[in-house]
Amino acid sequence: MTTSALFTDFYELTMAQAYWKRGTNEVSVFDMFFRRNPFSGGYSVFAGLAPLLEAVTEFRFSPEDIEWLRGLGQFEKGFLDYLADFRFSGDLWAMDEGTIAFPNEPLIRVHAPVIEAIIIEGMLLNIVNFQSLIATKSARVWLAANRGKVLEFGLRRAQGWDGAMSASRAAYIGGASGTSNALAGKAYGIPVMGTMAHSWIMSFPDEEAAFDAYAELYPDKSVFLIDTYDTLGSGIHAAIAAGKRLALKGKSFGVRLDSGDIQYLSGKVREELDRAGFTEATITVSNELTEEIIESLMLNKAPIDWWGVGTHLVTGGDEASFTGVYKLAARPDGKGGLEPTMKLSDNPDKTTNPGVKQVWRLYHEDGTFKADVLALEGETVRPGQERRFYHPSIDHMNFSFSPAKAEPLLKKRLSGGSVCPNCHGKDGPVHLAETRTRVREGLERLDRSYRRILNPHIYKVALTSELRKIKRDFLKIYEK
Repeated sequence: MTTSALFTDFYELTMAQAYWKRGTNEVSVFDMFFRRNPFSGGYSVFAGLAPLLEAVTEFRFSPEDIEWLRGLGQFEKGFLDYLADFRFSGDLWAMDEGTIAFPNEPLIRVHAPVIEAIIIEGMLLNIVNFQSLIATKSARVWLAANRGKVLEFGLRRAQGWDGAMSASRAAYIGGASGTSNALAGKAYGIPVMGTMAHSWIMSFPDEEAAFDAYAELYPDKSVFLIDTYDTLGSGIHAAIAAGKRLALKGKSFGVRLDSGDIQYLSGKVREELDRAGFTEATITVSNELTEEIIESLMLNKAPIDWWGVGTHLVTGGDEASFTGVYKLAARPDGKGGLEPTMKLSDNPDKTTNPGVKQVWRLYHEDGTFKADVLALEGETVRPGQERRFYHPSIDHMNFSFSPAKAEPLLKKRLSGGSVCPNCHGKDGPVHLAETRTRVREGLERLDRSYRRILNPHIYKVALTSELRKIKRDFLKIYEK
């Protein structure tokens, strides 16, 4: 992971020098949120927090970085001296990694001197946007597979080394059972999986010889790739022959399909395996799978045990990016405090919500999610207390609700630039396991109407009356 603070957009540095020159480097508050769910879905998965905290605490300008900036001729010596000592000294609040999240609610809230807050913007968005995109995609794939076994096979199709590593991490969080990426297995403790390529089979006189050689070396992990030449004409029969010899040793096996009509072939292969007495033999499929294809195969009862998903999982498929943005929410009031601020736009969807905010999740009696509510920091939403909540931009859309449970989602992660004690697990097997469990539990608490692949129901994200009033007051000012 890069820790060079040059990993930022250049205009952040030119603005930073302008703030420094003006002597206006007071604490401000920024929100990171996203505008819409990816994949036309009904939810998103927040991912990337652990690597973000690591990056923020290590973000530095090296002597070589400073010299490069000096050579551009745009920065004063005093400002470069300031950058040479740059350390993030602010506070950062965030949802738990793995939280099911929704548009226009802060996932992260940053309180920091404005120069520090803007310099980390690009890096923050880069990490969280990509990992949230892939974790969301993975959750969709996992649900489409009826919570089945999904293998992330995307290393060779990912966007570069860092893209592959981040994608493997995020895919595991979202629901994948393992990865083909050996380095990600080492770095994150993700189970690594994989057997053979077509080249292994093609290097032998025939498929049966290839399968026997592999089974001799790996009798406990034999999955035979049966579509190199003719899946039903030779591949499955060679696999069964090799499987019979494994059975004599008390071992089982599986087969894999990587091409052709997956529904038709998996059904015929299952018939052949069952006829030969191998009812426990597994079938793994791959080849440009998407959640829509997987859902269709499941609905048609294709007898598939494992799903190998690569390209469309690690790249986001037809969704190029997560729509996360980073916007100023509160600025110095000139009296040592903060005052709300708000971005307006001709496009109502780009108008922001002002002020320092907390996100409250409201629950039904059965433990499922009802809605998320944006409230001013310091407001409390109490269980058992009925209140009215308002649509962020459409006044006549509101609802009244008495939550069985109300939970604040933003928690302090960094204080004075340092990780808060007991607020964040070190990124590794334990942290990822907890995060992955949080995703699954969150999805179960989300009504199935929001989890639909096609045309999901829209989850409510609302404002308290207090926050609504501040927003309306801003709008009135700009109406004049």
